[in-house]
Amino acid sequence: MADKDKKYNVLNASRLSVAPMMDWTDRHCRYLHRCMSQRVLLYTEMVTAPALVRGRARHLLRFDRAEHPVAVQLGGSDAGELSEAARMAADEGYDEINLNIGCPSDRVQSGCFGAVLMEQPQLVGDCVSAMIAAQPVEVTVKCRLGVDDQDPTQVLPAFIETMRAAGVRRMAIHARKAWLKGLSPKENRDIPPLDYPLVHAMKRAFPDMHLSLNGGVGSLAEAEAHLAAGMDGVMIGRAAYHTPPDILLDADVRIFGATGGHSGPDARGIVELMRPYIASHLAQGGRLHSVTRHMLGLFSGRPGARGWRRMLSEHSHRDGAGLEVVDAALACIDEVQERQAS
Repeated sequence: MADKDKKYNVLNASRLSVAPMMDWTDRHCRYLHRCMSQRVLLYTEMVTAPALVRGRARHLLRFDRAEHPVAVQLGGSDAGELSEAARMAADEGYDEINLNIGCPSDRVQSGCFGAVLMEQPQLVGDCVSAMIAAQPVEVTVKCRLGVDDQDPTQVLPAFIETMRAAGVRRMAIHARKAWLKGLSPKENRDIPPLDYPLVHAMKRAFPDMHLSLNGGVGSLAEAEAHLAAGMDGVMIGRAAYHTPPDILLDADVRIFGATGGHSGPDARGIVELMRPYIASHLAQGGRLHSVTRHMLGLFSGRPGARGWRRMLSEHSHRDGAGLEVVDAALACIDEVQERQAS
């Protein structure tokens, strides 16, 4: 059976997911993360429907079959374009199609999609209804608590109700408002206060909806606490990117109940698993930096991590750089460990 025809248990996988992050969760990043966990749900960067439909950029949907279960995140506000983009994503074999109603960047606002659509819930409902009708893969929504001067206690439950009426059964909620006026996208990730109690209240108010909490979760222990408190899933962003072993290596055991002790290899083992992938990428004319930029945090907090990061940062972007740079970076780890052991 071809991979695109397999049915992956996305509902179970969404107990823990790695958030879609622009410029970060590309296919190389996702392959790396899959080496650390076989069960977490992975998301693409946001891909805009206009780019796929008008720009004929279907190559943006490319992914390695090893990434399953994997979801694509789409951006847009035109029901027709989103329907066509959803059909493309379904044909490519994605396990879930997510609509972005959370990104606060200026370029997203100017295109009338992302968090600004929190102000137009019925339009979002029309879009997701059309996406659901156009193809067989589950359509989900990722949103904020609200935007600007909206009252989240009023806006969020009404938004969820509209999504439910449109046929959505699973949502991820970033537990911050988005300030579209006055804050940069970076500031929107930190400055608006987190409101976890409101997201938990939404789960109690909508027990039939599968709701994941996103925003500020920095450890597996925090994820476990939210799940124990009743959330269906937890979505982790920056912590999963910057310190992936801390989040992903034990996730299969602690979050999904996998048996057999430690769920995967250590950081060095992950490097070895990445070697064939990197070699294939280089053989196809790719640049080393495209992959290794996502590997900088593999040894975070461990002896030699600084040398590992420095070697990759300074040398992997150079023309002709290959696996010898990775070997030199590993040598930095060995040097520090040997010095400490002597």
